[in-house]
Amino acid sequence: METSIVQKYNVPGPRYTSYPTVPYWDDTSFSTEKWKDSFIRSFTESNSNEGISLYIHLPFCESMCTFCGCNKRVTRRHEVETAYITAVLTEWALYCEILPEKPVIKELHLGGGTPTFFSPENLEVLLNGIFDQANRAAGYEFSFEGHPNNTTRGHLQTLYNLGFRRVSFGVQDYNDKVQKAINRYQPFHNVAKVTLWAREIGYTSISHDLVFGLPFQTVESIVDTIEKTKALNPDRLAFYSYAHVPWIKGNGQRGFNEENLPQDNEKRMLYELGKYILSQKGFHEIGMDHFALESDSLYNAFKSGRLHRNFMGYSASKTQLMIGLGVSSISDSWYGFAQNEKTLEDYYKRIELNELPVFRGHILTTEDLIIRQHILSLMCRFETRWDVSNGWFTELPDVLTSLKEMEIDGLIEINKNSITVTTKGRPFVRNLCMAFDLRLKRKAPETQLFSMVV
Repeated sequence: METSIVQKYNVPGPRYTSYPTVPYWDDTSFSTEKWKDSFIRSFTESNSNEGISLYIHLPFCESMCTFCGCNKRVTRRHEVETAYITAVLTEWALYCEILPEKPVIKELHLGGGTPTFFSPENLEVLLNGIFDQANRAAGYEFSFEGHPNNTTRGHLQTLYNLGFRRVSFGVQDYNDKVQKAINRYQPFHNVAKVTLWAREIGYTSISHDLVFGLPFQTVESIVDTIEKTKALNPDRLAFYSYAHVPWIKGNGQRGFNEENLPQDNEKRMLYELGKYILSQKGFHEIGMDHFALESDSLYNAFKSGRLHRNFMGYSASKTQLMIGLGVSSISDSWYGFAQNEKTLEDYYKRIELNELPVFRGHILTTEDLIIRQHILSLMCRFETRWDVSNGWFTELPDVLTSLKEMEIDGLIEINKNSITVTTKGRPFVRNLCMAFDLRLKRKAPETQLFSMVV
């Protein structure tokens, strides 16, 4: 890809796991009561016909990875597991108390932190507590994130017995120098071991997470990492751009110097090369930073237009309501967002008071809902459509005018009632979403809030 194109569009921008993005939530008009109304409305509309999604944040890690932007608590004291499980189950009970009927869980995901920090026995206690107050939907899909260094066969077997069929292993990069810089020592044989265990046990979708743009990463290390990854034959994988935001995450992202990071076109070359090799290995690009084999459900969802995206990432099925449990988790009713307290201490205090631990959120306006659908369509289908009765908003002509440059550069095709992202334009889908982001355009940040798009 031309250097000029990369430099031209390499600007700070959101990742669009939601719209509006968190910095543009209207906290001033938000209240927990409004969130409850939004939550119950969505539950009533969706529980019986599609079920709900449940995300459980398990924040503990035994060591700090210096590339990580997640909410985590570093500790080696595993006695913290019991108190946290008790708090999460209390929060779940608070939600269940206000529901008009028993929830039906369609999707469940354990994220972190490091979910496999918790023992298999404690994960079983947690999940049995969840299902004591819920039913499983037909065709449910349960998944978790496993750290290759501490995921045991016991973890995999216990979660499989509870209905989990998807697992994602964080790999990042196999190069020793890169691993040392990001404090993530993870030999290939550890990843191979857990991947083979998962296959033997019967997991039907195994994913590996790779990251490009890490310190000291080179063409050679990317090629080596992808070749090793393909040797283990995961069904899907994420190939993320490293989000360097030390001004937000503090010292956790300062385990290396800025000059150690690949920049601009060098970084983009790592992605383009990686994407090319993946395509030669049978992986198809099905969404921003995500790839899947033709046999995987995520690929089939993309081809049929059913791919969905929320705070849990890309999904092969859609639920209108997603409840986030645990510290810092975000819930999504489609009509509103609510985020839990971001520190363990504040989270525990709210739970002890028998309160939903929500500390901020946003209720979507009619305009928000229209823009959200456009951004979701661009992220999941690389296109969006509108007509006078659906998808139209007052500023749309201005948005289309602002996108003429991207069209001239061959990144998109603008038609009478639609926009399609070209193959060349897929790496810049976040730029396209920013053109639709009315809240960002109306109030551009005075300081840098987001990582670079490229």
